[in-house]
Order: sequence, then C-alpha cells, then structure tokens
Amino acid sequence: MKRAISLRAKADAKARRYTKLLSDAIGSAEDAAMQMNELNQIYGVDVSTYTLLTQALHANSGQEVLEDHLAQSTPGEEAVIFNQIPDGNGGQPLPANPLFGELVTGTPITPAAQMKQVRDKEVAPKTVIVADEAPAASEVFEA
Repeated sequence: MKRAISLRAKADAKARRYTKLLSDAIGSAEDAAMQMNELNQIYGVDVSTYTLLTQALHANSGQEVLEDHLAQSTPGEEAVIFNQIPDGNGGQPLPANPLFGELVTGTPITPAAQMKQVRDKEVAPKTVIVADEAPAASEVFEA
C-alpha cells in the first residue's frame, strides 16, 4: 500500500509539473501569435500566427483550462480511507500478483466458498496450461 501511494504521489507531482509546463508553453505561443499579428499588420503580410500543434492546444484546451484544473486540485488532497474487508480466504496468504511485481509460482489459492459454488452448479473447472509444462494440443480439454 505504501508503494502504491508513493507511486500515485509521484505521478501526481509529475502531472502537475507537466501541466504547468504545457500551460506556460501555450501562454508563450499566445504571446508569439500576438507579436506575429502585429508584424502582419505592419508589413501587410499574412504569416501564420500558430504552428499546427500550438493552434490545436490553444483551440482545444487553452491555458485557462489547464490553470483551472491546477487551481481546483491541490497536492495530497486525496484522503486515504481504509475499509475493513471481511476475511474471504480463510486466513490463507494471498497468492502472488504480477501487478505488484511479485513472482507467480505454485497453484492459486481457491477459497472454500468458491469451491462450494462450483460444486453446487456442477461446473467442471477449466484446464489451465502452465507455460513450462504445456501439453500437446490433443490433451487440452475445456468444459
């Protein structure tokens, strides 16, 4: 949990930094566009005031929208609430989860409640192929 909260805080800080940089870049593009408009009027030419990217950023999000998002949200505003969760696996240790960088080995733990539900419905479990011991195609059967 501490690692996930730390990763979330780092991602938030990075998003804030990049949002501010993007907002500043859009502001700089608007300044350049005003100067280009002045030069177009003085010299009677029609040079584009924005690049395609800065025009799209200006038209779709704009500096004000980004600044509003930053103003409405402060770092660390998310409250961490711990909910009591009932013990659904009989106190057994949870299986390894690759999402958290844990190495998955062995057989998965199936809570007794799930086993009972499967028996009541009389559904045969599906065959799972283990990568290092893959049987021939003729040996794999599914329910």
